[in-house]
Amino acid sequence: MKAVVYKAPFQVAVEQVPDPTIQHPNDVIVRITSTCICGSDLHMYEGRTAAPPGLIFGHENLGIVEEVGSAVTTLKKGDRVVMPFNVACGFCKNCERGFTGFCLTVNPGFAGGAYGYVAMGPYPGGQAEYLRVPYADFNALKLPPGSEHEDDFVLLADIFPTGYHGAELAQVSPGESVVVFGAGPVGAMAAYSCLLRGASEVYVVDRVPERLKKIEEIGAIPIDFSKGDPVEQIRQRRGGDGVDKGIDAVGYQAIQPGQETEAPSAVLEALIQIVNPTGMLGIPGLYVPTDPGGVDPHAKEGRLLISFGKLFEKGLRLATGQCNVKRYNRYLRDLIIAGRAKPSFIVSHRVPLDEAPMAYEKFDRRVDGYTKVVLKP
Repeated sequence: MKAVVYKAPFQVAVEQVPDPTIQHPNDVIVRITSTCICGSDLHMYEGRTAAPPGLIFGHENLGIVEEVGSAVTTLKKGDRVVMPFNVACGFCKNCERGFTGFCLTVNPGFAGGAYGYVAMGPYPGGQAEYLRVPYADFNALKLPPGSEHEDDFVLLADIFPTGYHGAELAQVSPGESVVVFGAGPVGAMAAYSCLLRGASEVYVVDRVPERLKKIEEIGAIPIDFSKGDPVEQIRQRRGGDGVDKGIDAVGYQAIQPGQETEAPSAVLEALIQIVNPTGMLGIPGLYVPTDPGGVDPHAKEGRLLISFGKLFEKGLRLATGQCNVKRYNRYLRDLIIAGRAKPSFIVSHRVPLDEAPMAYEKFDRRVDGYTKVVLKP
């Protein structure tokens, strides 16, 4: 089958690789109909992780069940399914408590597994024609048959639940004011989720015009940090006041406003400044314990200098961690079916799998309006 394979920093290729096979009675094989390029894939693409050459990318996957293991009880051939990016067993201590992003079974020695991601277990990704899904009864979410809502449903694999997770981490409540740093796919979904949860004002900080335009279209307030300190811009709009809650959807590759250099703690510092005392910070943006491309020795080890004293003084609380997709995806699916949510507003391009190298390059450079790419095997 064809698959997107990592070769070297800034280089992927579509190559022929072995077809997946049933390895356990609870596996299924899914024929992929839609798979997305994620911002997290770009960390590997840019050589900012220890991803080995030959890794098959792709953790946002939707398709049709083609083959069913003998122990699978809830799925059959022909079912349309979307898979959380988390690979989880469903029965360990963490899975039983709903923390499927931190499964203790699927990746021995590490809490959590995922498709096509460095250090997240032996699970090839789904930017390919077919995908093996382990623990399939638990990991595959059934969808209505047909092709309706394809672009919406594929976002249930990661970015819609992850954006919602950001709002949940920050405990966003009706009537509150919120700032989201980052208007990429996850930041856009976080802002959208805050609006779904009834936030009164949602400010979104970025500098990419196409992203900020999409943010404005959903009713959030764009803040272009290339035009000045975003903290001051928001305070001016709010008569000197800060906001109730804050979400970091950027992570460790943050850029200092007014500069082109990375400053890994820039967003965290801005959140500490702009969120009002006793507020909450939700941090779904990716931070890593090792970064080969870190800007200094501390950043290379995932160590950041932040104003912890100010955070303490203001009584701010923070919550972090990757999304436990299964906690949200069934309910978000039903919002889509009911017409209450349409996250596909963020999808900008649908391209054949063979064009993945070009799509990676353009998405990484944020050019030609590339905000979210769906690959079509």
